[in-house]
Amino acid sequence: MKPGIHPDYRPVVFQDATTGRTFLTRSTITTSRTIDLETPDGVRTYPLAVVEVTSDSHPFWTGGRRIVDTAGQVEKFRRRYGQRR
Repeated sequence: MKPGIHPDYRPVVFQDATTGRTFLTRSTITTSRTIDLETPDGVRTYPLAVVEVTSDSHPFWTGGRRIVDTAGQVEKFRRRYGQRR
């Protein structure tokens, strides 16, 4: 890689805004917030990025998906607009 043109790729802690769950990964994101995280080597300070949705709170992964009643939607449409010919 060409030196000096790539962003800094470093460990970053992401935190779910809804559940508060945190996980450590690597990223190029820039943030001014930090967090102290317990590691096997002791407590270390990492940059903190707060995100709205992670797999911990996303409805697809938590099983909170909404079941779409397509038959009910069709009947609602027909009641509202009738049978047009």
